[in-house]
Amino acid sequence: MVTLALTGLSGPAQAEETPSSGPALQEPQATVSAVAPVGALGWTAPGGAADPSDFTLQAGAMNATTAARVARLDGVLPKSGVSKLLADANRTVNTSSCTRDPFGAAPAPALKWCLENDDSTSREWIPQAMTGVSDAAENEQYGAGNDTNIQLYASYDNWDPGRDSNGNEVGDCSDDELKANDACNQKGVRVSFVQRRADGTVKYRHVLLGWAYENGSEHISFDGVHASEGSTVPNPDKEMQNGLHAGGMVWYGHYLYVADTRNGIRIFDMEKIMDLDPNGDGKAGDEMGADTDGVKTTSNVEVKTKVGRQNNVWYSFGYRYVMPQVAAWKFKADQSNPTGTFKCVSTGAPKASYLSLDRSTTPDRLIMGEYCRPESGYPSPGRIASFPVKSLEHRSGEVAAEGWANYLPMTNGGAQGALAMGDYLYVNQSAGHNDPGNLWRYKWSNGALVSNGSAIKTATGAEDLYYERGAQRLWSVSEHYGPAVNAEALEDGSSAKCLGLVCERVLYAHSKAQLDAP
Repeated sequence: MVTLALTGLSGPAQAEETPSSGPALQEPQATVSAVAPVGALGWTAPGGAADPSDFTLQAGAMNATTAARVARLDGVLPKSGVSKLLADANRTVNTSSCTRDPFGAAPAPALKWCLENDDSTSREWIPQAMTGVSDAAENEQYGAGNDTNIQLYASYDNWDPGRDSNGNEVGDCSDDELKANDACNQKGVRVSFVQRRADGTVKYRHVLLGWAYENGSEHISFDGVHASEGSTVPNPDKEMQNGLHAGGMVWYGHYLYVADTRNGIRIFDMEKIMDLDPNGDGKAGDEMGADTDGVKTTSNVEVKTKVGRQNNVWYSFGYRYVMPQVAAWKFKADQSNPTGTFKCVSTGAPKASYLSLDRSTTPDRLIMGEYCRPESGYPSPGRIASFPVKSLEHRSGEVAAEGWANYLPMTNGGAQGALAMGDYLYVNQSAGHNDPGNLWRYKWSNGALVSNGSAIKTATGAEDLYYERGAQRLWSVSEHYGPAVNAEALEDGSSAKCLGLVCERVLYAHSKAQLDAP
């Protein structure tokens, strides 16, 4: 049975610390029930009203425990603010000669930024979610440095050549697999901070999302975030590896809200970002603090195959910065969506496939929607609803969806992201690896969503949506990696199907003028 590095570590205090063999659950964990029978599906019509009560969220049962663990972690590891992280950005976006083209015959966007080569073509890290400082603050500035022009995109770890049932006692990777490729580790999710600087250059840096826990030696530790999308119970036939999908996220105040598909929302704290290489030399040996045991610790960002505290040394899969989860919200209703398929039930707990922020309303609202593809007996193309985002800063009780809840108007589904502005809703729809995506435009009319112009052709692999209010730009990120070949078989058994397209990843933005075009 494959195991996860998240688990508690065995042995008494001061003894050698090694991962144990059983997986541990992370928050949130929704209650799962049997798949709803077809006759119980409360479908109305495309664009019609949905039941907002299905979206009700309740505070995670472990919120208090999580807060206490993060406080301990905060006392051991040095912190870094967002301004320092941005100043230390170590990767460069190409904004002037971006030749990668996931748009094909689709019209060019207003802006197209190329990521560095390894990020653009990585089979391990798949981009999904997007947000930015325009979500975070009304004045589009953040922190003591009044930082501006910041976008964030999130990627999940999808390529794990060691994902097998080889009976390893530690992790799911053999020694040879680890030496060959550190992608053998399932790292979870990383968030990339991107900033256009005053000189016009655009720099970015990756930050690992972390989950704090107390290991078997009663030391505070952390791992990457993991959760099962298919089940809250480990399944020997399909392990809990491809878990937190990070299909959407919203930065609001100093909190980052990340969608957890079948469970709800995870919350991370910008003010708790840990720096495991404070002198910035990329070498091991930086002094860290001591936990309740009083033992001094150090860090090692050179080793990419370990994570958390091991033998009084802190590892982070080689990442300098780690941002911990501080709380969670989970669906109150039972989760009965079928696994292993993109079809969705029409009532009960939805999927949290994507998130965005609507600052055009009072109060500010968090938008949550589903990725669904209708099939026989399951006609829903996905539901979408809104929450008062300030209410999610509490750590107890329930938060109900309010304002509106609708089925999407798309008859064939596949929504990757949606953004509301006043009476209008914009929806990104992917169309596989071979064709440009669609940016649909809708408006509310008598409580229903109706068409508001034809779709705008957009990037192949179009994903989550984020609106930069001052510049009036609608941002997204493309997810597919190349190469531009006809179904060339890859080492991991998949195929690159970007027929006629380079299909390498870019950050891109449509202007307001493009959004308003007939």
